[in-house]
Amino acid sequence: MAKILMCGSFKGGVGKTASSWNLAYSLAEMGKKVLAVDFDSQANLSTCFGIEDTAAVPFTIGHLMMERLEDEELPDAEDYIRSRNGVDFIPSSMVLSAVEGRLRTEMGAERMLSGILEPLRERYDYIILDTCPSLGTLTINALTAADEVLIAVNPQLLAMMGLQDFIRTVKKVRSRLNDRLEIAGILLTMCDVRTNLCKVITEQVTETFEGQIRIFRSVIPNTVKAGESIYYSEPLLEYAPGSKACTAYRNLAREVVGNESECTEKEGVSGCAGSVD
Repeated sequence: MAKILMCGSFKGGVGKTASSWNLAYSLAEMGKKVLAVDFDSQANLSTCFGIEDTAAVPFTIGHLMMERLEDEELPDAEDYIRSRNGVDFIPSSMVLSAVEGRLRTEMGAERMLSGILEPLRERYDYIILDTCPSLGTLTINALTAADEVLIAVNPQLLAMMGLQDFIRTVKKVRSRLNDRLEIAGILLTMCDVRTNLCKVITEQVTETFEGQIRIFRSVIPNTVKAGESIYYSEPLLEYAPGSKACTAYRNLAREVVGNESECTEKEGVSGCAGSVD
């Protein structure tokens, strides 16, 4: 049964989509069966997977959400799940923007995405959700569907402020909508360790959350290779397998899998990830 892992942030430009994409491939390299879901109307993850015209895709996550809103039967998974070099994915498009407006007036709107993903759990080891950098009905849907949330943070002051807001939202969703939701950890991205600001903010994150929320040891560096790989629609494992960023994502995948292994040895899984109580 798949673990649904949401990669989220309230601030854009923190490397959230790149992290979702490269983590998916790093997990696949470890032999895991992975489904990546682009749950952002900007469809950046879909572009990473090589889709140039998302408007031409007949079935996206937006279309599936619309089917759920209309209480229609979903198409066969083979009709909407695509695959690229060992990783399956569901693309997105601007249709998801229309869905967001509809969700505000629908009964049980928070659980629409769960209804799509739950039947897919048995096919995969991990389902990774890439989400929009805002607090809205789509983000609440993703948090309601997820087992764990990985919070991507760029070590800058404003990103740190957004982190606090995001954690408060996770707490609310857990208490009101999804009692299994945990924080997988905080992932520091786009880090330039040569700068004093990076060092100061990293220390602040560690001092604030150490012992409460896991902080991944893997730190994603700010490198040109990461941007180039997105431009060429090639994950770092293909484009620059020897780069520092690729090594960091490989290590992150090991941490994610290792954390799950530790949890299975305990009685139940509550508390294995970062607590949001």
